[in-house]
Amino acid sequence: MTTKRAAASTKKSWEGAANRPPSSQRPYRTDRETLENQVRIDTFRGSGPGGQHRNVTDSAVRLTHIPSGIVVTATESRSQHRNREKAFERLIERLEKLNRPRRKRVPTRAPARTKEERLIEKKRAGAKKELRRQVGRGPD
Repeated sequence: MTTKRAAASTKKSWEGAANRPPSSQRPYRTDRETLENQVRIDTFRGSGPGGQHRNVTDSAVRLTHIPSGIVVTATESRSQHRNREKAFERLIERLEKLNRPRRKRVPTRAPARTKEERLIEKKRAGAKKELRRQVGRGPD
């Protein structure tokens, strides 16, 4: 008897950015009200200096923007409210950067001198290979 098994998910945590929606979903909205509905907010204990108060308070904030997969964190302050504001500022910056249209690349031509150098190097390599041929053997 054979049973079908569901394929195991091989998605890594760092692949979230690669699985963004197509560009037709952009631009992402950057107003605060919309963002608050589109993010998952996690609080955790920040590390580093700050003494006892910081070690027992969940003051660090991580925002995950679900539509784009962007994750930002703020752990600078001992205040969760200040860290939340800082995280939203960072998220808005990142979304604005994503919303900017990318410039198309203008292909460049190789200069004439570079083409000449490339041909000279090819001739030199061909001559070197010619010297490797066995003596007494005719052309193939």
